[in-house]
Amino acid sequence: MFRDSFLFTRTLGCFGCFGTSTRARQPPGYEVDTYPSDSDVSSSNGRGEDEEDEEEVEQKSRSKRSEEILKYRLDNGLICRQFPVKETNELIRGEDEDGKKTINEYVRECKIGSGSYGKVVLYRSTVDGQYYAIKAFHKSQLLRLRVAPSETAMSDVLREVMIMKILEHPNIVNLIEVIDDPETDHFYMVLEYVDGKWVYDGSGPPGALGEKTARKYLRDIVTGLMYLHAHNVIHGDIKPDNLLVTSSGTVKIGDFSVSQVFKDDDDQLRRSPGTPVFTAPECCLVSGITYSGRAADTWAVGVTLYCMILGQYPFLADTLQDTYDKIVNNPLIIPDGLNPLLRDLIEGLLCKNPSERMTLKTVSEHPWVIGEDGHVPEYFCCCKRNSALKIEQEEEEEANGTSENLRS
Repeated sequence: MFRDSFLFTRTLGCFGCFGTSTRARQPPGYEVDTYPSDSDVSSSNGRGEDEEDEEEVEQKSRSKRSEEILKYRLDNGLICRQFPVKETNELIRGEDEDGKKTINEYVRECKIGSGSYGKVVLYRSTVDGQYYAIKAFHKSQLLRLRVAPSETAMSDVLREVMIMKILEHPNIVNLIEVIDDPETDHFYMVLEYVDGKWVYDGSGPPGALGEKTARKYLRDIVTGLMYLHAHNVIHGDIKPDNLLVTSSGTVKIGDFSVSQVFKDDDDQLRRSPGTPVFTAPECCLVSGITYSGRAADTWAVGVTLYCMILGQYPFLADTLQDTYDKIVNNPLIIPDGLNPLLRDLIEGLLCKNPSERMTLKTVSEHPWVIGEDGHVPEYFCCCKRNSALKIEQEEEEEANGTSENLRS
């Protein structure tokens, strides 16, 4: 997502080059011959036109369900935030006295990266003096860009906005404001600015973080992802490139552009639109097979931990299809001499059978994760605080009612 290239990524190579979503854009230097399109993969899997049409219908249906659930939550105030996201429908663009470009209260500092469909720029607010990362889009371009037969990139961006509107957690990048002036082609997402980067401490293989740093990062990732799953959100693209680190060392999960929302406890999805090298085995199979979104997110956490510890991917080949074949068929290779507890954790996360794979709850209670820091603390989110307050008020009203009855 947004930030300068960090050392961990430079050591491993560009994650985008290996992991372009089949739904989305292709980064500079992307080799078309190396990773075929969805149609090429479909052909190699022996899928016919009827299967492809069925998948298109399912994709449309799944996205629509996600959006309907999100709209219902937003319309009925079912959000887990202390303060709602600010929505601004007027855009004023200009320059300050120093010639820097401005949008409303924000003064442009510099470009800091690229998001899924637009650039990410560092701005400073003239109201509170804080820095913010603003994702800038052109609505006309989003509407022209097809990410699926029935969807445009605008669908992805709007769904990402809706998801971030219902969430608030210290390990998730916070959406502050959305600027969408119907009279202009510009669309902006104002996000908290995460100023840190992955830290390479010099221990372990080149590019690895060392156990202490990896443990700290993993605890934050698990905490944030458990929160998402508890609120029926599947991230769908967990990988180091979407995990930002503050200057104080806190990991925040970002980029919800391929995320989905489910109702009740039904987290069954179809083929993952995420990044190939982080894709779970059950998501690499032929079209039509459903899988647990939670379990797929958990596999991606395992691949991320493997990268943090060993500085390389567990399964990687020269082509997309060969990479999928390795993920499904090849045994997991872990070097000798690795901490036995850490080996057990990685094997549990990268278990190819999703029904036997470690859950995030089990991961949070694993001895290696606990380490010297103790159990991963449970976050008392806004939903729980409001629920506890409601129960407390009901108990107080009941007690007062009982007292009144006794006096009468």
